[in-house]
Amino acid sequence: MAKAKKATKKAAAKKATKKAAPKKAAKKTASKRKPNPAFMKPLTPSATLAAVIGAASMPRTQVVKKLWDYIKKNKLQDAKNRRNINADDKLKALFGKSTVSMFEMTKIVSKHLK
Repeated sequence: MAKAKKATKKAAAKKATKKAAPKKAAKKTASKRKPNPAFMKPLTPSATLAAVIGAASMPRTQVVKKLWDYIKKNKLQDAKNRRNINADDKLKALFGKSTVSMFEMTKIVSKHLK
């Protein structure tokens, strides 16, 4: 019986030392994330893109934002599949077809920026 008690005390002591070991804390970065300068570079839209978002030079992020503002304002997002955009006359000239997915849209828009 005495051996059984010693064995349990040793096992309990081992468990206690394992739990007491300090865990390594993950390093936290105090600095804020910096934007990629390539996205912030002002680009000039083509004439067909300028008809939708305006002719002023702006970063690619703002171009996509203004395009989405136009799509939502005119309710051009497909009701069943929200990833698709149903083009009106201005967007049909830009996209070249009547329905485009949001992923195709960014690819097409990049061709209209200089």
